[in-house]
Amino acid sequence: MRWIVTNMKWIMLLSGALTSTMLYAAIAPDAALQSTFGESLDGPVADVVVRNWGFLIGLVGGMLIYGAFDPPARRLILTVAGLSKIVFIGLIVAQGTCFLGGAAIPIAIDSVMIVLFACYLVVGPRRALPAHARVTA
Repeated sequence: MRWIVTNMKWIMLLSGALTSTMLYAAIAPDAALQSTFGESLDGPVADVVVRNWGFLIGLVGGMLIYGAFDPPARRLILTVAGLSKIVFIGLIVAQGTCFLGGAAIPIAIDSVMIVLFACYLVVGPRRALPAHARVTA
């Protein structure tokens, strides 16, 4: 697990770059839905929701890239990104098998990221409290 801590910068850069590819949904929502789920939604509300979804996922990717260069921010960023990916996988699995074919690759990649993020959160460095925040007995 030390390997994960040592290479977290590169793990976060790769994870951030892969996650940021979902900005595609903000630009081409129909194509992104078709390539990810094998289905599409129609109407202006669907267009707004999918574009927003793509942008928010892109923001998580940007946060991962930022965290690669800012170690004190990593724990929060990895927690947010990991929870986001867990929710995505949970929602897909809750639908049964209808989306598992199209979303199998994103689920597999996100699962690997979740495991790597969790390992870092368990064994990675913890930020010490600033001196003014420490409680002395």
